[in-house]
Amino acid sequence: MGRELPIHRTRNIGIMAHIDAGKTTLTERILYYTGKTYKIGEVHDGTAEMDWMIQEKERGITITAAATTTYWKNTRINIIDTPGHVDFTVEVERSLRVLDGAIAVFDAVAGVEPQSETVWRQADHYNVPRICFINKMDRVGADFERCLTMIKERLYSIPLPLQIPYGKEDIFRGVIDLIQMKGIIWTDASGEHYEYTAIPDELQSEAKYYREHLIETVAEHDEQILDKYLAGVEIEEQELKRAIRTVTIKSALFPVFCGSALKNKGVQPLIDAIVDYLPSPKDIPSIKGNDAQHDDVILERHPDDKEPFCALCFKIMTDAYVGKLCYIRVYSGHVSVGESILNVNKQKKERIQRILRMHANDREDIKELYTGDIAAIVGFKFAQTGDTITSIDAPIVLGKMEFPEPVISIAIEPKTRADIEKLHMILKRLVDEDPTIFVKVDEESGQIVLSGMGELHLEIIVDRLQREFNIPVNIGKPQVAYKETVSATAKAEGIFEKEIGGKLQYGHVLLEVSPCDSHFEFISKLDNAAIPDIFIKAIEMGCRDALNSGVIAGYEITRIRVIVEDAKYREDVSVDHAYRIATTMAFRDAVKKATPVLLEPIMKLEAVVPDEYMGDIINDINARRGKIEHIDIRGMLKVIDAYVPLSEAFGYATAVRSLSQGRASHTLQFNHYDVVPQNVMEKIIGSYYRPV
Repeated sequence: MGRELPIHRTRNIGIMAHIDAGKTTLTERILYYTGKTYKIGEVHDGTAEMDWMIQEKERGITITAAATTTYWKNTRINIIDTPGHVDFTVEVERSLRVLDGAIAVFDAVAGVEPQSETVWRQADHYNVPRICFINKMDRVGADFERCLTMIKERLYSIPLPLQIPYGKEDIFRGVIDLIQMKGIIWTDASGEHYEYTAIPDELQSEAKYYREHLIETVAEHDEQILDKYLAGVEIEEQELKRAIRTVTIKSALFPVFCGSALKNKGVQPLIDAIVDYLPSPKDIPSIKGNDAQHDDVILERHPDDKEPFCALCFKIMTDAYVGKLCYIRVYSGHVSVGESILNVNKQKKERIQRILRMHANDREDIKELYTGDIAAIVGFKFAQTGDTITSIDAPIVLGKMEFPEPVISIAIEPKTRADIEKLHMILKRLVDEDPTIFVKVDEESGQIVLSGMGELHLEIIVDRLQREFNIPVNIGKPQVAYKETVSATAKAEGIFEKEIGGKLQYGHVLLEVSPCDSHFEFISKLDNAAIPDIFIKAIEMGCRDALNSGVIAGYEITRIRVIVEDAKYREDVSVDHAYRIATTMAFRDAVKKATPVLLEPIMKLEAVVPDEYMGDIINDINARRGKIEHIDIRGMLKVIDAYVPLSEAFGYATAVRSLSQGRASHTLQFNHYDVVPQNVMEKIIGSYYRPV
């Protein structure tokens, strides 16, 4: 059948931003103007195409990253609309892992918000080129220049305005294009029709200033532009576009556009910019990975249909009609329906039964996939998020995807005993879909403990259990995911000597534990000649076993270094599990001596507050053991940056609404773990706490 369009006519982009900046609204406009949909969906009335889950329609937020494919100017654009709420940041993380470019959307009034910073850092981590869209230019308080300043100061990035607004707030009419030096005005409410005009007299000097700034900034990164600029030669439009494309792909500069997605202004030039400035799969560096047999051997796959097939599974989803869907991004080669491939991480062969090109929750069957494509596969049994999928005879392991650990837990149980087995099965399916969900059964109580990234995250999971899967559940109060560590250095000895089945089994170790910055460090001072290597591995496994349950209240132990000082070996009776048990005993004993402390998750809070309520909000933060870092002025509002323990932040949304008569807004996101003060620790632990 062959390729539909050449690879340089493909764009894989994500739309990312803080919650309520207008990502989904912008995506709906892009789909409408490119002819993918026949009417514009709206988030506020629950008709947005990309927000297809019941929970998304009800809350007016994006929860799961939705994928779609559309076309513009003979270019195929694969778009992923990602969530803005911090609880679903993993959806952004795994989408950015496979995208070539992104549109960062900013609210023209709020500018760079906390989650804007988080997703920008994620994009930096994966080196994803971005263009910026300053949305909501029609709102009262919209400030284009302030947004540019915030991009510089908060994101440490250089914005490159290619447009400036033509009017603002209620007189926002369109944009001034600094490449063509013309005005663009939208002439009807639907946003379908627009016209190019001369720049009005009152904007001439501002447009000239920004055009000069544009050429100067690009000239710093492009010698051809610099030579022409210094010689005073007029720079042609195509030449300037080429230079801007080059610096954008290098992530040296970030082109900035503006508009109002809700009022249908500024969208078509942004779609042009996706084609003009964001990279195709050919423009990004070839993907590197490890040899499946030899970790230290680095392999490379180039974006070429003739290379061996290589793809990454970045998302698992369960579809009510077709079952398990595995979203993949193809980095090299091509594959057809009916072929068998290798899941390298699981070392299992899988067969491709169907290939679906997705449009949110709708799907279209296709027969083949080529380099640069993003699609969903039906038929994979073993695939999980982060697995590498390759041709059977050319395996390669692409870098793993790292996910944050959960900070909040609830206990759940089905309302009827008949649903227990079904609940376990559905929870396993949800964990496959979302790697930030953790499920475990409490050994003492037998309760199922569900852990996630925040209150909303857990609320959505429980809602899905009850409505989507028809399993009514009882839920306990949210619990904080505390951790334990040590604050001093201590040594302890562990000896296991026991007769089992008529045979003596023996293990003997001496350990030292001390604090460290990473989760767990294991150092052995043992001589391999004195004790076989297999027993050193058993000692490490014993340490890892002991990490799961701390000595204060059974929470996971972290930030600990273990040094194996000595181990005794008897050739006839030493066995590996005896060392494992002896190590666990020594580890727990050493931790008890090393002044164990409790760690709690600390949330970064940003509260945007009218001046008259600031005193009450600050007093409330202080009462919650919060630490105020910074207070900023944003127009008529004050912006309070603070750190608050998660245990004190439950119900904060209700509190901040009542303290400000509903006029303040806030965002909370996990930042780091910190030591719990002794008096608070005793209160938290209660009957579990035993002074050491």
